[in-house]
Amino acid sequence: MQPNEAGDPIALNSHGMAALSRHDFAQAARFFEQAAGLDPTAKVLWINLATAQRQLGAEAAERAALDQVLALDQTDFMANLRLAQWHERRGESADAAARWRGVIALAPAVEQRSPELQALLDHAQTYIAQEHSALAAVLDSQMKEAIDGAAPSARRRFGAAMDFALGRRSIYANECSGLYYPFLPADEYFDRELFPWFEALEGQTEAITEEFLAIYRRPDAGFAPYVKQPAGTPQNRWTQLDGSTDWSSLYLWKYGVPNQPVCDACPATAAAIAAVPSAALPGRAPTAFFSVLAPHSHIPPHTGVTNTRTIVHLPLIVPPDCAFRVGGERREWVVGEAFAFDDTIEHEAWNGSDELRAVLILDVWNPHLSQEERDLIARFYEVADASGHRPQMLDVSS
Repeated sequence: MQPNEAGDPIALNSHGMAALSRHDFAQAARFFEQAAGLDPTAKVLWINLATAQRQLGAEAAERAALDQVLALDQTDFMANLRLAQWHERRGESADAAARWRGVIALAPAVEQRSPELQALLDHAQTYIAQEHSALAAVLDSQMKEAIDGAAPSARRRFGAAMDFALGRRSIYANECSGLYYPFLPADEYFDRELFPWFEALEGQTEAITEEFLAIYRRPDAGFAPYVKQPAGTPQNRWTQLDGSTDWSSLYLWKYGVPNQPVCDACPATAAAIAAVPSAALPGRAPTAFFSVLAPHSHIPPHTGVTNTRTIVHLPLIVPPDCAFRVGGERREWVVGEAFAFDDTIEHEAWNGSDELRAVLILDVWNPHLSQEERDLIARFYEVADASGHRPQMLDVSS
């Protein structure tokens, strides 16, 4: 090194790189340290020093150099990557996983990815997944007794929270195309305790099923495709079901108006619906219908109109390989076991069997609304409809 280069950080860095190339790591570290001392805001000098210290096996010194980079810029991609590797080599799995997550978050800003960098990012994903799996194994084992002893509602909600924390599921928000009522719980499936009338409805399952089968077998019953889009509608998620009897329905009530011939043909079903504390919104609710999903059919993911109402399913005919998903939870229908869900959370349905699936579907108020709020919502629609500016109808789904 020339005497005039002793005070030049660029020259010192060049000499350090040369020392690195000939594997003289101690000399390289001295050059980089001198250069960084002269220009402490140059991140590359600290990175190079960390490289030399890593080759020397000087863990503390390597970490100190990386910390200098992060003190200048917490988002520095290379410093975060090298620190993730540092923690991983030391067996500090939680800290390594946290740093690897940071690396993945910063990766989109990297304009060019070499094969070597992509391999490191793939390693980061694998490492994080393994860390999640290891933590999940501990939690599943040591939390099992406490979870099994909890009430059903607490068990379901805590289970969702733990699964979300472990990356095993997503949490879905309400998506309302109509009236969105804020501050209501965005619960996928409502607790059964909120519907004390379920038992009475379920007690009519056999009679309702007999009436369904009798009217379904009639060629003039009026079952029609549930999805009917106007001509010229562009391709969308409903195109495959548009005008198809793969998903058909027969209404007993529609938008607050009874289908009297069907109600007369199904008196037990009509009586069961009348006994339900449904929403009364003229021209809008209640709605109740038989929903038929043909063999090997799928209702695609979708969301509803308003979270002020709740959708209730009473399963009537459920062959094997049928399932229903709301948000992050997938369930199988069980004949005679009613459940309620928020249809403004993404949901979908399958019938993978060779037989039809039949469900009685109806809508009721969201149980978290007070009577005063229900009255205000009813007044809202009454005034809005009378104004001529009619808000969106309340379609019921699945």
